[in-house]
Amino acid sequence: MIHNLLVGYDGSAASEAAFDLALDLARRYDADLHVLAVARPPEFGEDVETEAVIEQTQRHFDQVLQPLQARVEGVRAHFQVVVGHPAEQLVLYAERHHIDHIVVGHRGHSRFDRWLMGSVAKRVVSYAPCAVTVVRPRG
Repeated sequence: MIHNLLVGYDGSAASEAAFDLALDLARRYDADLHVLAVARPPEFGEDVETEAVIEQTQRHFDQVLQPLQARVEGVRAHFQVVVGHPAEQLVLYAERHHIDHIVVGHRGHSRFDRWLMGSVAKRVVSYAPCAVTVVRPRG
């Protein structure tokens, strides 16, 4: 039985498809829906003000999540923006909040990053404490 669903959201087509599936599952199972957006800090060695970049990214995700909040009527939904590596933060969130099922998109905004460190979906599947569904974008 599914009581707590977690979906990783970055605004990409894949994460939109993942959100749609997670919302459908939350309605079907009367489960809580947790939506997590992860602001990635700049890589070491980048010549930027890290704190300013993180704050800007958090504000961006707050705006990106607003339209989703309007779509969750009738579902107990929790929205959060955190800072860190997306796969690590999704797994940690799942452990802390007793998540039964994670839904993630097949690819997010950064296609090149997956060659450097492995895809977020692949890492979540490898380390998640629960079932994981990976959703490909439509079309």
